[in-house]
Amino acid sequence: MWIPSKSPKLAVAVYNWKGDVRSGLPLEIGETTQILEENGGWFRGFSTKNRSAWGIFPACVVSIRPCTVKGSGAAAIAEIKDDPLVREIACVLREWARLWKKLYVERETYRFSAVAKVMRELLAGRRALLAGTLTQDQTRALRLKLVAKLDWGNRKLGLELVPRRGAEAVDPEDTSLVDLYRVHAESAERAAAWRGTLRRACGSGSSFNSGTLTNSSNITTPPVQSHYLMCSMRDFGHTAGGDEAELLLWLHDARRAQPLSERFRVRIARDGFSNYVDRLHANSTLFADLSSTDLSRELWLVAWVIRVGRWAGAGGSGTGERRGPVARRPLGAGVLPLADFLRQPEPQTIEKEYTFKVYQCEEKDFHQLHDMLIRKQTNKCNILPGQPNYGIVVALRLLTNTGSISEAVASGATVTAKRGFPDVIMPGDVRNDLYLTLERAEFERGGKSTAKNVLATVSVHDSTGQVINECVWGASGIGSTSYESLVLYHNNSPAWGEQLRLTVPLETFTHAHVRIEFRHCSTRDKNERKLFGFAFARLMEPSGATLRDGAHDLYVYKCDDPSKLLSASYLALPACASDTGRSPTTNGILATFQRSTKENCIISTLLCSTKLTQNEDLLALLQWRARPEKVQETLLRVLRLGDGLSCEELIKFLRDVLDALFALFSTEDGNSTPHSGTVFLVLVSICSLLDETRFQHFRPVLDVYIEEHFSAALVYKGLLSSVQHCAEWAAGAEGQEPIRKCLRSLGAVFRLAVRSRCLFARATGGQYEDSFRRDVRAALHALKALAQHPHREHLAPAQVALMTSWASVAKEVAAALGPVEAGRITAAMLDAPAANAPPALAKARLQAAQDILDGPLGQDPEARNIVLTTACHHLRVHLARRDELSQCADMLGELVTLLWKKEDPDQPVDDDELDPDVDVLCLNTLDVLVEVVLHLIGGNSPVLGSMVAGLLGVMELLKPAHYQRLWSHLAPHPHDRKPLKDFLMRAFLVFRHLIEQDVFPSDWMVLRVQSCKVLLSALQDLAKPLLERFLGDEPPQFDSQLWSGYLELGVALVTASALQAERWARGPERASMRAAAALHLLAVWTRLGALSGAAQLQLIGPAVGALLEVTLVPELRRAALGALVALMAAERAATGSARRTEAALVDKLDSLVADNKADDHYRRLFDTVLMERVSTEGWREAGAAFVGCVTRLLERLLDYRAVMQGAEHRDKRMAATVNLLNFYKNEIDRKEMYLRYVYKLHDLHIASDNWVEAGCTLLLYAESLSWDSDQVGVDPEHPEAVEWKRKEALYNQVLQYFDRGKCWEKGLPLLRELATLYEVKLCDYARLAHCLRMHATFLDSVLQQLRLEPEYFRVGFYGKGCPLFVRNKLFVYRGQDYERIGAFTQRLQSEYVSAHILMRNTPPDDSIIAADGQYIQICNVKPVTSRRNWPSGAPEQVKRFYACNDVDTFLCDRPLHKPPIDKENEFKSLWIERTTLVTENTLPGILRWSEVISRSMEEIPPVEFACETMEATERELRSLISQYTADPTQNINPFSMRLQGTIDANVQGGITKYEQAFLTADFSRNATPREAAAAAKLRRLVASQLAVVEAGLTLHGRLAPEEVKPLHRRLVERFTQLRQNLGPGLARARRQLSESIVNTPLPPVPALDKRSLSVQQSDGYYEEGHLYNKPIYSLEDNLDQQSIMSSSLPVTDNRDCPDDNSMIKSAPPLPCRPKSGDPRSPTRPPLEKYRDVVDEEVETRRHSRASWSEPGDAPPLPPRVSGDKRSWGEAPAVPRRAGRGACEERDSGVSVDAHHYTNADDHRHNHDLELVESLRYEEIISMMSEPLRVDEEEMPPPIPPKGLGHLSSFDSGHHENGESHC
Repeated sequence: MWIPSKSPKLAVAVYNWKGDVRSGLPLEIGETTQILEENGGWFRGFSTKNRSAWGIFPACVVSIRPCTVKGSGAAAIAEIKDDPLVREIACVLREWARLWKKLYVERETYRFSAVAKVMRELLAGRRALLAGTLTQDQTRALRLKLVAKLDWGNRKLGLELVPRRGAEAVDPEDTSLVDLYRVHAESAERAAAWRGTLRRACGSGSSFNSGTLTNSSNITTPPVQSHYLMCSMRDFGHTAGGDEAELLLWLHDARRAQPLSERFRVRIARDGFSNYVDRLHANSTLFADLSSTDLSRELWLVAWVIRVGRWAGAGGSGTGERRGPVARRPLGAGVLPLADFLRQPEPQTIEKEYTFKVYQCEEKDFHQLHDMLIRKQTNKCNILPGQPNYGIVVALRLLTNTGSISEAVASGATVTAKRGFPDVIMPGDVRNDLYLTLERAEFERGGKSTAKNVLATVSVHDSTGQVINECVWGASGIGSTSYESLVLYHNNSPAWGEQLRLTVPLETFTHAHVRIEFRHCSTRDKNERKLFGFAFARLMEPSGATLRDGAHDLYVYKCDDPSKLLSASYLALPACASDTGRSPTTNGILATFQRSTKENCIISTLLCSTKLTQNEDLLALLQWRARPEKVQETLLRVLRLGDGLSCEELIKFLRDVLDALFALFSTEDGNSTPHSGTVFLVLVSICSLLDETRFQHFRPVLDVYIEEHFSAALVYKGLLSSVQHCAEWAAGAEGQEPIRKCLRSLGAVFRLAVRSRCLFARATGGQYEDSFRRDVRAALHALKALAQHPHREHLAPAQVALMTSWASVAKEVAAALGPVEAGRITAAMLDAPAANAPPALAKARLQAAQDILDGPLGQDPEARNIVLTTACHHLRVHLARRDELSQCADMLGELVTLLWKKEDPDQPVDDDELDPDVDVLCLNTLDVLVEVVLHLIGGNSPVLGSMVAGLLGVMELLKPAHYQRLWSHLAPHPHDRKPLKDFLMRAFLVFRHLIEQDVFPSDWMVLRVQSCKVLLSALQDLAKPLLERFLGDEPPQFDSQLWSGYLELGVALVTASALQAERWARGPERASMRAAAALHLLAVWTRLGALSGAAQLQLIGPAVGALLEVTLVPELRRAALGALVALMAAERAATGSARRTEAALVDKLDSLVADNKADDHYRRLFDTVLMERVSTEGWREAGAAFVGCVTRLLERLLDYRAVMQGAEHRDKRMAATVNLLNFYKNEIDRKEMYLRYVYKLHDLHIASDNWVEAGCTLLLYAESLSWDSDQVGVDPEHPEAVEWKRKEALYNQVLQYFDRGKCWEKGLPLLRELATLYEVKLCDYARLAHCLRMHATFLDSVLQQLRLEPEYFRVGFYGKGCPLFVRNKLFVYRGQDYERIGAFTQRLQSEYVSAHILMRNTPPDDSIIAADGQYIQICNVKPVTSRRNWPSGAPEQVKRFYACNDVDTFLCDRPLHKPPIDKENEFKSLWIERTTLVTENTLPGILRWSEVISRSMEEIPPVEFACETMEATERELRSLISQYTADPTQNINPFSMRLQGTIDANVQGGITKYEQAFLTADFSRNATPREAAAAAKLRRLVASQLAVVEAGLTLHGRLAPEEVKPLHRRLVERFTQLRQNLGPGLARARRQLSESIVNTPLPPVPALDKRSLSVQQSDGYYEEGHLYNKPIYSLEDNLDQQSIMSSSLPVTDNRDCPDDNSMIKSAPPLPCRPKSGDPRSPTRPPLEKYRDVVDEEVETRRHSRASWSEPGDAPPLPPRVSGDKRSWGEAPAVPRRAGRGACEERDSGVSVDAHHYTNADDHRHNHDLELVESLRYEEIISMMSEPLRVDEEEMPPPIPPKGLGHLSSFDSGHHENGESHC
């Protein structure tokens, strides 16, 4: 029959079931089912997956789980009541998984692996919790471990801290904010402890396993807890040589070198150790009563291995026949340190196994073997031999739970007691143990040749000699009548070190004694144990005290007959030297027992008894009835017990002592005795001892005694009268110590009195109650008089003692007189005059008030209100003085907690109900508390956190009625609003600081959210006084400052980091709280507008910021924007424009975006909603224009913010910054915002070392200032300076930047302006002189300093993936120093990581422009100087500067070939496609780049390009001639290379190729007029170049050293051959020019060029003595300093030439040129005027590829290479260019011509020396030619030295430092 369940049950399937029965319900493992009916072994219900499908299933396939039921009847729904920790782990793992993947992406390997490990451990722990198979201790330990790992992971991943009590998370809704703060502090401290940073407290009160570690002073000390260490023997990995063995285990204190516990014995069988399941706990023990102090000691587990058997062989260790009696002999010992196990941060409740070795030593040292092992003195011992020998295996586990301990004891584990008392001895605990240690003995040889094998037998006997059975315990759990010691082989000085416990019954203890019998164990007779002596010790001394602790040296008496000992006649003899009361000759016993003076036995004892004492004074008190005449003397001696040991004895026998004292205090009829006063002093002395820290654990002993064992029903009257007398005598008494003890013990005294009265009333039916009350009031009146007594120095300690104990007194007074009367008396005590009170007394009063409210008086409403009023008064005084702030914070927290707990959560909350206690707390403390927090919040006070928690806790208790009472209290009259205004201003400021400054740690998110919740509630109540008392159209009534503070508080709450849901994944209620705060702020603003429209206009600034912050809340965005439009409309209606609102809106939008609070979606919605609102207004046109302007501003601000941080994105930030500053300047004219971004751009340039650009940026601002203005501007960098001073400061700063950037030309106009200012306006000649000196320095720097010529690059950005400000645009970039196109491309690609670099220079097609990706095209461009006309004397340095600076026009050349193409001479068809780019701004400027605004293209015919090439070559030659004429000491290598490249220039075109291409009749016939004119120009240029080359050769011959003479001769020969091979027309032109050039002056000689500097700087590259490291002329040479006209031009005679005999040897024959069309003569006649003297042999150059054939021969020249093998369809070869000592390759798709572009007249080329630009015509030719082919018979020319190859004419013309020359 199906029986319906009483309530729905929930079950989880543990097996799969197919449901293959009628109406069966199929189930899978883990599926949850709800059970509705039962029938035997079947259930009927449904699966929670599908509640409509019902069915039956067997009960064996499911497991019933706890559940909670919602609803009733058929609609009841059951939900699994799972473990909160299990649910939390599941949620945490889901959250961690997302962050864990992020760690993998960010390559944080360590954190990734660590978090993965913890996640696996959490999964395993969660599985174990769900399985439910662990014991309670294991579950508790596992929960603590999992909680620790959760906190560790949250901290590592930057998540919030979960507040917990133990392992349970705290619900913040059920906890006061003060308690929540404390729980957070405890959780953080526990997390620190798990990290290992918190050290274990060494005091006995610390407890680790409580799950909460804290050192906070306001947390009560946890109760004392004893620990039990469970030790289980798992295996014994040694053998005992075929004998049985015993294993003795005990805990040993290594620091004190003494045992801490008794011994535990494990028997080991002869065939080895066995530990079967049925004996699992037989070999286990519990080391009991270990305190936390014990656990902090240096504890070791010591194991002795004792061999039990007969001797083997004669020597005792052989393998012969076993002889002698069975004896216990030492075998070995081992030690295991326990410090790591006991002090590990994780719980030790999980069993852990340890293994340690066994060592052996000589038998005489066996007693100290374990000490030697602990001290690591292993030189006298070694590991126990034999197999196996892997050691002893034990399992350890620390238990604290009572259930686990009882379970272990019930299962068979032995309890091994501690050698001493636990921390607390309760009155019911009875123990009577005497620990005896058999230390050592000394015996005579006795005429024997060998020493004895001594066996000591210990037994206990009474005075008659009868043995006391079962009182000797050699180990725990093993009691016997006697104990046999170890037997040391042949040792007359045995040292045993064995510990025993004697448990003698109390009734026989007085007359009992210990007897130690000594026997010799012979190795011959198996059973012989011959007695030869004995010793004894009495357990009780003659005075009645027990045998004292310590060592005792006992006499040894000879005796060989055991029967003589039966009568115990030896008791008449002295036992030791201190036993002087007995005569050794009594009754002739001396003849029977003779004492040997050389023999003795040493034992040590330790008494652990709650009934026996070793103190005679205490014993006399306990036995006072035996000698009543000495009671007074005994009491005085007990009163003087002051040393620690005596006090411990006194506390140990507390119950018996108190019973004796109360028996002496009064007679049987309740009257006093002669000893009552002394007894009272002893009583309060004992009670004051219990108040000391060292005896704090014994305080519960007195409580238990009073409640359960106190029986003196007649002492209350005497106790109260004694207290009254002490209080009355206190003011005049000189000896204050007894009175202080009495006052410190008042709580115990009143408790005894009340308990005595209760016993009396119970016995008499309540008689004499009024008399008792009168006595209590009289005592209290005397105490109140003492508390209110004028303060004196000697009375202050007594008054402090009275306040300290008053909390416990008030508790008893409440029980005697009622809580209300006790409250009034307490208030009177606390209200004692506080003037001139010492700090200790004031602190004691605060603590007393706190403790009183924690007691019974705090539970009674009327008494609580009385005491609370007084307590709040004292609290206010101390807060106002700002003293004892830590104690005030603790007290405030306790008050808040008290008032929070007294509320009943089941009762409905009435907001209009006024709680009197909260009202008292609010009115007395809230205003001063706000002041204190405001004072603390700026510093780093340790009490700030607790004080803020107290403040927020008070506000959490407040209801609207309390706020109304507070407003009335602060402003009782309408016209006196200043106190209320001051409070509100401070409150707004404090609350805003609490939100913005994050007083609490960032991971205390639960507490921070609760704080915001409290402030949100307060925000609503704080608006009421503003609307009621500070609103009106008149300024005296309306307070804009107060309203601004309120709006700022609201904004701070809306923007609080704790409420930003996007930042914190947990807690969806945070978003709703943020929305509620924004909604309230908007509602208050709307109500303000409805009540007073004029008031809104006074709050435009803060209001706009507040409304913009509200717009960030999606639900309120439209309403907030509508309020913004309404504000603009109100301002327009009042003033005619909305200028203030618009300005505030622009400012706030800028800061809003800067704080990362808006996005593009926000911008679109902002634009849409504002436009909708504005379109309905009458000023829609102006509004629409403003909305459009603001939208554009938002676009630029978002672009600026979108640029990522980092050095590689600095250029993007610069571009976005320029967009913003242009917007602020040109569109909305906001100078202060413009200046803000000017300085931001300036800072970006400084960070990039762009000094010139930084100076140009500041010039933007400086140029807007006037020298004639004295106004103070809005410059944040110069806030107080007038305008002309700001301009002067900016100019000086700009000049510094121009100086560092070596852009001195730009600084010259600024210096001239400053000079005019100082000379004309200021007449400040000192500053004028400084200015002029700087001007001169700049001019000198222009002429003398080496400057790098930057390269320029054209950059095109294509594709939709590029940012808006660069998309599909062209820019010209100015390269950095030493930056070539490769480095520039790499830098640009690091900024645009996802961009693709286009490798060709052709314009991109539409597919690339419309693509979604990013494409960048880069190539070199050549700047075109803006100045073409220079005076004849203009310095070359200035020309070179302006050739590449202050430029906005750039050329980009691309070579192309047009048919017909001549393969023999490609120069005929080499056209140049020249693109001219014009940029928006000149470079350098405020940026290192500028956008291209116009672009034009032109094709240059081949003949014109040839003219440009010839012009460039001639300019370079002229420049070199001028340099070497001015400074002949330069290295000649660049000059030689340039001449060689010009004369033999087949690779670069050259005169021969140009003659064949353009100077023929065929070309003239087919040429256009433009080409014909260019050809004529080319003819003149060829002739001019020949003359310049000739002059250069003349100068080269004069300057060439001897090592270069062969090269010079070869150059002369080649030049002669070139000139002879020219056509007749060119020859005539050459002759005409030669005649006319004689009188033509060359250009002025320039100063030292940087080309020469670069050569000189690299001189150190070569070895000393190398020819390239030698100067051409030494300083002593007498050089002919003739002009260039007389030294370099060709002449008809040879007067100025070298000696005619210098060129006797002719040049070697020229090799044949491959593929040359014209026959060449191998030799030429010598030219006398080009000859030079060769006097010595030329040595081989170190860097040449081959040696010269003969010493006098010139090196062979390279072969000519024709271009017939080059196909123009192929990609040109990449030219090489030297840079930083290595060649870089130019991108193959980029072809740039760097020739000077000019349209000047032809004659200008004869006078101007222009710079050769970065890329010349030779480079273009090298891209189209094949590598040089050298004939096998020819020898290559000498290669210039390594490191100077960049100066050769064959490269790109760039120096190592990146310069180029024209």
